[in-house]
Amino acid sequence: MDSSTTPGGSSRREATRQKLYEAAVTLIAEQGFSATTVDEIAERAGVAKGTVYYNFASKSVLFEELLRHGVGLLTASLRQAAESTASGGGSRVDALDAMIRAGLVFIDRYPAFTQLYVAELWRTNRAWQSTLMVVRQEAVAVVEGVLREGVENGEFSEEIDVPLTAAALVGMVLVAALDWKSFQPERSLDDVHAALSRLLQGRVSGRG
Repeated sequence: MDSSTTPGGSSRREATRQKLYEAAVTLIAEQGFSATTVDEIAERAGVAKGTVYYNFASKSVLFEELLRHGVGLLTASLRQAAESTASGGGSRVDALDAMIRAGLVFIDRYPAFTQLYVAELWRTNRAWQSTLMVVRQEAVAVVEGVLREGVENGEFSEEIDVPLTAAALVGMVLVAALDWKSFQPERSLDDVHAALSRLLQGRVSGRG
């Protein structure tokens, strides 16, 4: 998972944290959170065990920051898709369609992280549950913003439930993409995007 370097010469630490994120997400996807040890994360990342604790106070903190980091990347990609569409003069439907594709591109790039994220949404006894809810809302809020703009300019019906519709669109992309990666890997990203685009634009019935 790519991460930009931060000011102040901390690029080396960011690179190390990046290695730890990648190691953790791969191991936890393979064998679960409880079964994954700090020793294994360090070994997979190619660093000393002490390096893990230097960057993160515990395995739980590492995983919490991993969730924050990954969903942050997804949120940024959704926002960029919406802004690029707007700057190009596209409609709000075009923006939502671009966001669907951006989400699919993200999931195609980070399938293990997406699998973990979706699984954690259903858990209620994790120490990082509050953080997960916050970062989830940040991603959904980007979609909500586009929907509200569409309602305000008359492109969408005033009757739509914006928060629920936004959550449904994000959920549609997540679940459809996981099904694609797990059960229909022969399909291309373009195929999956086209199918979801038809749903978005109401062209499934054949009347459009």
